[in-house]
Amino acid sequence: MENDGTDAAPALRVLSKAEAENPPTREQGTDRAGRRPDTGAGQRSAMESTDWHQFEESRFIAEFAERLNRAAERNRFERLVLIAPPKVLGELRPVLSAAAAAATLAEIGSDLTGHPVDRIATHVARVLGG
Repeated sequence: MENDGTDAAPALRVLSKAEAENPPTREQGTDRAGRRPDTGAGQRSAMESTDWHQFEESRFIAEFAERLNRAAERNRFERLVLIAPPKVLGELRPVLSAAAAAATLAEIGSDLTGHPVDRIATHVARVLGG
């Protein structure tokens, strides 16, 4: 989103949307976790199964960070407010470029997916001091 308003009264405009189809792991993976030989005769240890839902979420975050990094390099924005659940923000921060990180004014650690734009604008105004 881009703010066509002020800090106190943001007028957010949707620039693009990105959606990832990411069903729960149980719907994505069909194989059981593997087993490997262990010390001792006939002993085997279970291996952790892949969390395909988390894998897809991490891939989505990495792709989003790359989009932000490219936009920062091209000076497509001067200031940035990141809005995402705290866990996603934690995964996003280390992969932001120096330019994108420097432009980040605030973070809103909340899942506002599906909220109306005016409600998101209220959260943005709150963190920008409006």
